[in-house]
Amino acid sequence: MAHDAVTAAQARKADYLFIDTAGRLHTKHNLMQELQKLHRVIGKQLAGAPHEVLLVLDGSTGMNALNQAREFHKAVPLTGLIVTKLDGTSKGGMVVAIQKELGLPIKFIGLGEQPDDLQPFDAKQFAAALFEE
Repeated sequence: MAHDAVTAAQARKADYLFIDTAGRLHTKHNLMQELQKLHRVIGKQLAGAPHEVLLVLDGSTGMNALNQAREFHKAVPLTGLIVTKLDGTSKGGMVVAIQKELGLPIKFIGLGEQPDDLQPFDAKQFAAALFEE
């Protein structure tokens, strides 16, 4: 499907094409291999593609998110993170460890379930929220 989507996007001269590979677990070897193949196919079809590879992490998973990020980054070179569910009790402190180890920027955070709840990441606001009493 991704191959056909890239072909269609090129034919339509689209500026953006989003390919969602939702539901992959870093512990499922076959799905990670499929992700690597998808990455290779897109790269062969369009030079420099994919231009962004974002990993969406659930902010409530705690330090397991570091393992997820580590394994996904080994499989395909990630360009950034989206951290969701930061509107609940989770503070998302694991992103500090991920950024320190992997150097991946946080591009967006999710603070709810509505489209407007996905917001660009602001490091100063995030740090203030982490240490808020």
